[in-house]
Amino acid sequence: MGKVIAVCTSSKKGVQKHNQEIIQLLVDHGIKGDAHAGKWHRQVSMLSYEKIEAFKARGADVIDGAFGENIVVSGIDLSALPVGTVLKSGNVALKVTQIGKECHHHCAIYHAVGDCIMPREGIFAEVLTGGTIKNGDIIEVL
Repeated sequence: MGKVIAVCTSSKKGVQKHNQEIIQLLVDHGIKGDAHAGKWHRQVSMLSYEKIEAFKARGADVIDGAFGENIVVSGIDLSALPVGTVLKSGNVALKVTQIGKECHHHCAIYHAVGDCIMPREGIFAEVLTGGTIKNGDIIEVL
């Protein structure tokens, strides 16, 4: 079981996301108002809080959403979950569809620090059951 540390969105692709108090997830679409929402396999992006903190300990000055992640979770090593795993928070159910991603143009973090954790630590999911998620919610692996 883990805890939601941050929920982040952006209205444009390719920019840092901003922490919100609450997000609304729509079935087979993603997060309402987020630029990456749509009918595809990467509707929601997630990172483990502990991986972000380890990256920060190496000297990176990053905030929630800096990697383009929608949801930051503490207590679960998200990158260790196999594709097909279902995560549940309240009424929301998310199915892991991809671990990591190819980074074609390197983000601002990579250019500043020489590394980015999203390509190897980030996971992507599609929304199976909609609802809301907010900072502090419990999230579990089914």
